[in-house]
Amino acid sequence: MAEGCARFALPGARSAQYNQSMANQLSHLDAKGNARMVDVGGKPETERWAVARGEVSISPETMAIVKAGELKKGDVRTAAELAGVMAAKRTWELIPLCHPLPLSHVEVTIDLRDEPAAVVITATVRTVARTGVEMEALTGVSVAALTVYDMIKSVERGARIADIRLLEKHGGRSGDLVLEG
Repeated sequence: MAEGCARFALPGARSAQYNQSMANQLSHLDAKGNARMVDVGGKPETERWAVARGEVSISPETMAIVKAGELKKGDVRTAAELAGVMAAKRTWELIPLCHPLPLSHVEVTIDLRDEPAAVVITATVRTVARTGVEMEALTGVSVAALTVYDMIKSVERGARIADIRLLEKHGGRSGDLVLEG
């Protein structure tokens, strides 16, 4: 990595030492502790997919407004699903050191849950590539959740974005991982 490039850092004078000592454990750090993009060129292209989920907790009163389609900014479901798809496609521009991937499919779904009231967001992302799509699925959920918040903030500022997590990932050398069904 070229001199002067950004490095992951912790506050204080020990950050360079910390990064250097972590370099043999973290694939995104070189031997000197500098941030680097992982070289995936030698890995085979395989089908990979990931599923992530999160939610925006809202009041029952806000849920009634959402369900009735009475928000001034429009339909929450359509806007959030589209925002999530768009974000997943641009993850490499948002997350440092992520690889740009040829996504073959992105699906973001919004479910309205009554008890407790919440907008539940699920993103499924697929590719045939040398690295996985977990970050793309998580980014899709995150931006969809932010979109929900933006659309409902005029009626409820106390909404809470929570529990954004990877549910499962498939493909690649590390194989399948199912954390939740």
